[in-house]
Amino acid sequence: MAQAYMTETGGGGTSPGRRGSRIRRLYDGLRGDRGIWRRGVVLAALAVVLALVMLLHARIPNRVGNTGSLTETFLPWLGIVGVPLLLILALLRKSATALIAVLVPVTVWMNLFGGLLGDKSGSGGDLTVATHNVNADNPDPSGTAREVAASGADVLALEELKASAVPVYERALASTYPYHSVQGTVGLWSKYPLSGVEPVDIKLGWTRAMRATVNTPEGEVAVYVAHMPSVRVKLAAGFTARQRDTSADALGEAIADEKLGKVILLGDLNGTMNDRALNAVTSQMRSTQGAAGSGFGFSWPASFPMARIDQIMVKGVEPVSSWTLPRTGSDHLPVAARVNVTTP
Repeated sequence: MAQAYMTETGGGGTSPGRRGSRIRRLYDGLRGDRGIWRRGVVLAALAVVLALVMLLHARIPNRVGNTGSLTETFLPWLGIVGVPLLLILALLRKSATALIAVLVPVTVWMNLFGGLLGDKSGSGGDLTVATHNVNADNPDPSGTAREVAASGADVLALEELKASAVPVYERALASTYPYHSVQGTVGLWSKYPLSGVEPVDIKLGWTRAMRATVNTPEGEVAVYVAHMPSVRVKLAAGFTARQRDTSADALGEAIADEKLGKVILLGDLNGTMNDRALNAVTSQMRSTQGAAGSGFGFSWPASFPMARIDQIMVKGVEPVSSWTLPRTGSDHLPVAARVNVTTP
């Protein structure tokens, strides 16, 4: 007598056939949902507005609270935060219109920042430079000095140097850097001889910028160190940056008048490469992070970096690689770069 046996699947699992039927039912349900194109019109409009803000950021006026500069400082985050949020809301609303509209800001964001996502670092280079806003209230200046010196930088710039802490930095860095100069609240340490050291007037009334010639084995390089005035976001006044903008113009003039053809700028500019207020500087120099870095290289705040306001820029020098260094006792991350002074 023939017997038939039935095999049960254990654990109450779902067979591939059942999973497939669920997907088909979901698809059929959406296909039959006449509101899938009508829902989410507001979300679609918001997606288009987001795309326009990113695309036309240079046209946002600065007349009221420096809104344009504020937008440009955190421009990448409009896509990093805004696009996923709109995507989630579109899925929750089951709106095909909103889902398609989200592709517009995605396209704009990728056009603006897609080039920063890959690793453009190269090998070689003949000079390593680093810069760090050490924070005047740094609880461990000696430890901070040792950490940035361990980066292997040939030339090191420090900003926000408190007068009482300068001797601490000098002692901690003396064995690595035989040459150095401190001008006001900024300083430059070098493994190679310095000459032509002088403060740079950035229209503040006190010294927060300097210039020196570094005599590298590959030739002379003009190195500028600068700490632009801080900007503030105030409820009544918005993004207050007038003094920073004036100082940026003055720094740009000094760099434009530089007689040496090879120039490196190190410092805390309190602004990103997207900020139009820094055009006097950024229009004539290249960012090492943009040219040879990996990712955005955000440097501030150190606890959760959201913007790259600490910059290494070059003119007449070829960037090879650029990166951020580990956190120190400061509220900024140090940044470093490897460059070729002996460009063809």
